[in-house]
Amino acid sequence: MKIVNRVVGNYQGEPVREYTLSNETGMTVSCLDYGCVITKILVPDRHGNVENVVLGFDEFEDYLDLSPYFGAVVGRVAGRIKDARFELNGKEYQLAKNNDPNHLHGGNKGFDSVVWKADVIEEDEAVGVKFHYLSPDGEEGYPGNLNTNVTYLLNNKNELTITYKGKTDQQTIINLTNHSYFNLSGNLKSDCSNHILQVNSDRFLELGQDLIPTGKILYAKNTPFDFQHGRRLLSGINSEHPQNVLVGNGYDHPLIFTAKDGQRIVLSDEESGRTLIVTTDQPCVVLYTSNNLEGPFTISGVKAKNYLGVCLETQGFPDAVNHSDFPSVVLHPEEEYYSKTTYRFFSKIIGD
Repeated sequence: MKIVNRVVGNYQGEPVREYTLSNETGMTVSCLDYGCVITKILVPDRHGNVENVVLGFDEFEDYLDLSPYFGAVVGRVAGRIKDARFELNGKEYQLAKNNDPNHLHGGNKGFDSVVWKADVIEEDEAVGVKFHYLSPDGEEGYPGNLNTNVTYLLNNKNELTITYKGKTDQQTIINLTNHSYFNLSGNLKSDCSNHILQVNSDRFLELGQDLIPTGKILYAKNTPFDFQHGRRLLSGINSEHPQNVLVGNGYDHPLIFTAKDGQRIVLSDEESGRTLIVTTDQPCVVLYTSNNLEGPFTISGVKAKNYLGVCLETQGFPDAVNHSDFPSVVLHPEEEYYSKTTYRFFSKIIGD
């Protein structure tokens, strides 16, 4: 197990470092102290070829100008907040309208676009980085000084565990996630449309025209949103279901975990033989199939195109602060925000 770091750029007068974690089985994870961005995850396929399985840029500067949150921690609150406003204890708070008229992924200066303090972790069976950021009272419109820690830890089981912690000095809202785009083909050899996804979920949140939950919970059975027994992402991309069409032909939806089966996700690619198993303590995963990724830029030499990656954003319900029947994302001063998600990679299809 080892960890090394190097300076890869500069942001507002601060050096930006990339930390690379390596285990004894050949897996490596690279991440920046800027936005806690995961730039690369290298894992072997069924033939032992070690390749990158996340979308990212080769040059740091591209993250400033082009990145659709590649690999970043987003917050204080992931997803959209309707009309960029919420009420807490009878007081209305107005947030930055960076997805006009709504608020998206923490605003113009979200957690994805600040330099975090970083401490290296070296243990007998794991290496990692603990990132820290103090979000001041009023930043992007949020109340409270929020102390946030995000820890990336890699072990010899090919597990990357992300732990999020937060403390505030007054009531605020928090809902953090990592926004990595996975592509198990390796080095972007193909898109993700033929990836097979299995999720322990039987319901999902309906989205309105603004891509924000309406508050209605829909059952997934007999729809392209039923992933309990596994289905290709292509089935939703090609679907005429109104919810798939709404988001640009694909998925951008919160899938609600079924309590009896646990919070488990399995993503696999038959061609490479790679499988990713995700476990979490969060109530839902936002499944996004990069329906709007196409643009005039390249990603590690590959032209940006739709469906090139799939996001599995484990988190609380989006816009929960404006839906009293959703699980609360309010954090009180006497509490600690805590969330944990683990990503484990295999070089064969589970069940082979």
